[in-house]
Amino acid sequence: MEWLAAVTTVSLVGFGLVQIVLGQFVSFSVVLVANGIDCIGDGFVSGIVWVGLRFVKKPANHRFTFGYYKFENLASLGAAIVMFILATYILVRSYYSLVSPQPVQAPLLGAVVAGASAIVALLLGVVKMRAGRRSGLGSARLDAINTIKDGTTSALTVLTLFLVSLGYDFEPFVGFIFAGIIYMVGVAAIKESGLVLLDACDGECLNLGVVLRQIALSIPAVRGAHVVRLRQTGPVFFGEIEVVVPKSMTVEEFDAICSEISSRAKGQMPEIEHLAIVSKPAPDDQGSTPSSG
Repeated sequence: MEWLAAVTTVSLVGFGLVQIVLGQFVSFSVVLVANGIDCIGDGFVSGIVWVGLRFVKKPANHRFTFGYYKFENLASLGAAIVMFILATYILVRSYYSLVSPQPVQAPLLGAVVAGASAIVALLLGVVKMRAGRRSGLGSARLDAINTIKDGTTSALTVLTLFLVSLGYDFEPFVGFIFAGIIYMVGVAAIKESGLVLLDACDGECLNLGVVLRQIALSIPAVRGAHVVRLRQTGPVFFGEIEVVVPKSMTVEEFDAICSEISSRAKGQMPEIEHLAIVSKPAPDDQGSTPSSG
């Protein structure tokens, strides 16, 4: 994933600079400049994600006992902020183009450059999407979606410039569309990353909790499983479950139950990296104080 993010950063920033120079000083095309800015912004997003991926690999220590997994969520938030800034600039630039239009020069030349950018971005985006699914990293998936989005907007730029060459100038309106697409991707990124940073449990997390409780209840000696806590940290989950067992159960017997629950949970849900199991005595039993593990 790291090398893909690095290649994307260099490629998109390069294509973006070419389109901005061409659109600003040669063709005077608002949509080409907007797409160039979008390309550079998406390149910076990939750069931020690349930095985040490097931190994710760092092992846990005495200060960051859960590791550095959540750094990738911070990276996603940083990428979303960059996207909002660029979308606002494109929105303002498109508005001024609408109220003070300027003829576009050499639109087909701009279409060729944007077309090359679209092909590269779409290919990189598809490859990163597959790699992101395997890694389970939210920032990697965001980077892949953002790169595919960049390829789509570049393709839209090609179509717009082709229509301009035929005498149909929709450039300002396409700029508004660009800004809207970027805003939507940014909002989705902030929502997902914010929920993870706040330790919210929904969607996949809730489903994992249901499965984990069912696994615990499938053990004959377990009489109940009342409290299940899961927190997502990057691509993995840390969990805790409270099970009800007889008061007379020995430490060795409870340890065997813990091993069985952990083994089954790991087999069905490999994304759970650590699972703490706590015992609670059954209210109708008499005997010694319960064990915990």
